[in-house]
Amino acid sequence: MKTYIRERIQEVLKLDEPPHRLSLAFSLGIFIAFSPWLGLHIVSAVFLAWMFRLNKVVVLTASFVNNPWTIVPMYAFCLWFGVKITRSNVQVPEIAWGSLGVRELYDLLLPFLWPYLAGTLAVGGVAAVFSYFGFLWTLKRYRREKAEG
Repeated sequence: MKTYIRERIQEVLKLDEPPHRLSLAFSLGIFIAFSPWLGLHIVSAVFLAWMFRLNKVVVLTASFVNNPWTIVPMYAFCLWFGVKITRSNVQVPEIAWGSLGVRELYDLLLPFLWPYLAGTLAVGGVAAVFSYFGFLWTLKRYRREKAEG
């Protein structure tokens, strides 16, 4: 698995595009990975890459940071962070699983909506900024080392 990931990263680093554009594509993908619109990450990545004329492969690759193994910790952290920054006093409710319907689920989750949106957008924005500069530095270093030897 490590070899596979390393090879995919090297493929992205070898793309013949300006470092700034590739870094923008990567950071957009990271923002999408943290975005609150669950189930629409791939559609969002392709559409926004097309709209901003960024590399679709890079945007999609970065958006896959959010995957079945990472989705729970990522969104749990975003929700926790959202509760903190909105100063919300929501509490985890007792759930009557036997009588849980769509209306009850809506009523249970509605108080978490604003903290969830605030947390995912804030964490996604910060992660996007850091990933832009981190990817730009990595890409420039990789290209410099390839040119030197």
